[in-house]
Amino acid sequence: MENEMTRTEVLEKVQDIVRDAIDREDIILTPETTADDVEGWDSLVHIQIVAAIQSSFKIRFSALEMISWTNVGELCNAILSKL
Repeated sequence: MENEMTRTEVLEKVQDIVRDAIDREDIILTPETTADDVEGWDSLVHIQIVAAIQSSFKIRFSALEMISWTNVGELCNAILSKL
């Protein structure tokens, strides 16, 4: 499909969503980044981030999926698997 997003494009979009949720433009995400690595990324912000990702990508995650991710790379893989 021509309109499939690359892993890099997904990571960039997730980074923008995280920046908006935490209100910091200096956040740089890598596939290895965890919530603990980002100041301000707590459980409440995590819910906001996941909701924004679901809305932005027009996908839905189960609660089991949401608690299974250990880093941003796994989150991006989950997004890509639903696109």
